[in-house]
Amino acid sequence: MEHNWWKESVVYQIYPRSFNDSNGDGIGDIPGIIQKLDYLNYLGVDVIWLSPVYQSPNDDNGYDISHYDQIMEDFGTMEDWQNLLEEVHKRDMKLIMDLVVNHTSDEHEWFQDAKKSKDSKYREYYIWRSGKNGKEPNNWGATFGGSAWKYNEETDDYYLHLFSPKQPDLNWENEELREDIYAMMRKWLDRGIDGFRMDVINFISKTPGLPDAPKKENEVYGSGGQFFMNGPRIHEFLQEMNQKVLKDYDVMTVGEMPGVGVEEAKKYTDLSRNELQMVFQFEHMDLDSGSGGKWDLKTLDLKDLKESISRWQTGLHEIGWNSLYLNNHDQPRVVSRFGDHDNYHDKSAKMLGTFLHMLQGTPFIYQGEELGMTNIEFDSIEDYRDIETINFYNEQVHEKGRDKNEVMKSIYTKGRDNARTPVQWDDSPNAGFTTGEPWIKVNENYKKINAEKALREDQSIFHYYRQLIRLRKEHSVIVYGDYELILPEHEKVFAYTRSLNDEMLLVLTNFSDDTVKINVPDIKMTNSEVLIGNYEDQEDFQSQLTIQPYEARVYKGKCI
Repeated sequence: MEHNWWKESVVYQIYPRSFNDSNGDGIGDIPGIIQKLDYLNYLGVDVIWLSPVYQSPNDDNGYDISHYDQIMEDFGTMEDWQNLLEEVHKRDMKLIMDLVVNHTSDEHEWFQDAKKSKDSKYREYYIWRSGKNGKEPNNWGATFGGSAWKYNEETDDYYLHLFSPKQPDLNWENEELREDIYAMMRKWLDRGIDGFRMDVINFISKTPGLPDAPKKENEVYGSGGQFFMNGPRIHEFLQEMNQKVLKDYDVMTVGEMPGVGVEEAKKYTDLSRNELQMVFQFEHMDLDSGSGGKWDLKTLDLKDLKESISRWQTGLHEIGWNSLYLNNHDQPRVVSRFGDHDNYHDKSAKMLGTFLHMLQGTPFIYQGEELGMTNIEFDSIEDYRDIETINFYNEQVHEKGRDKNEVMKSIYTKGRDNARTPVQWDDSPNAGFTTGEPWIKVNENYKKINAEKALREDQSIFHYYRQLIRLRKEHSVIVYGDYELILPEHEKVFAYTRSLNDEMLLVLTNFSDDTVKINVPDIKMTNSEVLIGNYEDQEDFQSQLTIQPYEARVYKGKCI
């Protein structure tokens, strides 16, 4: 298998607004990130992925960009950003930026011009349609609720927005638009960045004609996903992007791709096709949702997780490459989601980290994950800041008359603000995040869970993550080894092996609060030792093993 630096890296995602505030205005900023680079260097991560810091009216926390070549004033200046890049590189780390090119903000100069007249130079940079029977051009629903179309009075037609009305979709069919985007990408790469995470990049090709979507009887809108996810020209566009931009730089690329399956992902990540290196897929993130979608709560069935993870591990092996994540800015905190933050906080956080970091792929750590930060339960909807959460609440409670407590239960479990509360640096007011009033409330458990305490305690989640990262650098089998699922039917233990040449790992993770005895299948391994585990007493490898609640244990040995 070809060796690449991005395969051997561990990535740390920074959501700047919530990371560290240097000037007391309650909003995290770029100088605040610079202050914490030694912390990240000590953790051992190789790459920092910076969520958007571009100029934005902030309707969707920076994913609505009004100027691709300016820094949002809340975060600092271009000089601050240049300083960040230099300081990152000085520590032998790399920096990747978010690339948001499915849509812009409606305050971007292109859109401001395009909406004034059908003769605008930028008119074809966006997707416009006339109304149908006095209504929207089709029945697509937007991700954040309501129709995916908004009426524009000046030109008497509608523009498409798959997200907020303030995020009009770009028209990738237009060659001039594509050239402008490629020029912008080159500009950032020439500044010295080390790659891109590409926001909903598989949405950029829409089915011609934009047909109506199938919908359920009681629904006003259909999702339309089959007409814009992995659309007809998506591979052509990505190959062109590679040809005109990416091939000239030694960079890392990962495409966020809702609705992508293994077969399609093989095409995106097969390096011989010259598209991307990795995708973010969501299959494992949807396993605790019912048929009603994200907010429809369902308990995770571990067998579903095994099937999903194994499908991706084996499907991309020797063809493409997996990204590995359990947390990001759009997902609830994993220790609250798949662990037990009340009774087995440290143990379950370490178990989940072990489970992820021993898989094949590039691991992504989301800020605060290395501390075991947890979900938040705000008393009032007024305390929430996320547009998706607020729209969901208003629609369910005010329009559909659902019980408020039932709706809040879904928000407590799945809301995006779970991931967006400020990083808990110490036990001083506002967890040391800011000397001012934070833009969103700090989780009240910051006195128990914070970085200063974690650094001090040898057995903390932080130090365990340091060990996971270090092991990855020391043992090629973790990066490049073959994956094989064992005990596929076990309802509580997720177990798998990794093997490379004469080396083998056996990874055992208990996703329950029960002590379980397992009979290990006939694994041909000798000279075994415990490589890492989250309990102090580790039994030697044998055919029957006892696994304690939320235990993780990794044996390393020689293949027989």
